[in-house]
Amino acid sequence: MNHAAASAPPTSAQEPDASPVVALRDVSVAFDGPPVLQNITFSVAPAETRVLLGPAGVGKSVLLKLIIGLLRPQKGSILLFGEDISRMPEQNLFPLRSRAGMVFQESALFDSLTVRDNVAYQLIQERVPDDEIDGRVRQALSFVGLEETFDLYPASLSGGMKRRVAIARALIHRPELILYDSPTGGLDPVTSTTIIELIVKQRDVHATPALLVTHRLQDAFTLCNRRFDPAQNCMVPLPAGETNPNTTFLMLEEGRLIFDGSLDELVHSQNDFVREFME
Repeated sequence: MNHAAASAPPTSAQEPDASPVVALRDVSVAFDGPPVLQNITFSVAPAETRVLLGPAGVGKSVLLKLIIGLLRPQKGSILLFGEDISRMPEQNLFPLRSRAGMVFQESALFDSLTVRDNVAYQLIQERVPDDEIDGRVRQALSFVGLEETFDLYPASLSGGMKRRVAIARALIHRPELILYDSPTGGLDPVTSTTIIELIVKQRDVHATPALLVTHRLQDAFTLCNRRFDPAQNCMVPLPAGETNPNTTFLMLEEGRLIFDGSLDELVHSQNDFVREFME
């Protein structure tokens, strides 16, 4: 695949899925100035993990907000679970958003609430019975290895623990899609690996489709080169030369999608921006 021309539209790594979880078609958005995103087209298929790469300020987080309807495009269409949300009334968006989980860049926990109430926040709003809430919260916290934090407040947690609680909150509704906004941003390498291991676990155990935004190549490579081993309860390397076939890559440059492909195509891309980013 030739990605030499930055202005050329990218070619998808896979055949278009008949029922993508997310599909953007020629999406553009601007805020009282030059376009932040221009003519973005890609999709996320069931069980697929897409890693969106790019430096700060190229529109990665804006793209996530578009996907869950927090922002609206000036041009193009966005399908979420098969429904066009581009101009959907706000009240109609709520049930669709509840089917997606979002992990925010800074965890976004409520300091005045316990871990239990942070993780269960949406369930509490829906007036789910307390006994059911407790069980589901404990299950979500067990998944991220933080059962002991149930009654604690965020102030007593480390940055990595807060990020894991944020993942538990995103999983509480058993989402059909997970959006990760720089989930390892600001974390040390060891803690970052723990977070990526949880993402690999969710991908391999539950096959939840996901879009992960990051500028960290090591995170992207780990996702592609590791699998979760339930017997060992940890991620392990794939055999030499193998990569996860359902983990593919996107790259933004100045609001344009300049790459859409596999890890091998990313590594061997001739696009100048991609090569510079990889170095």
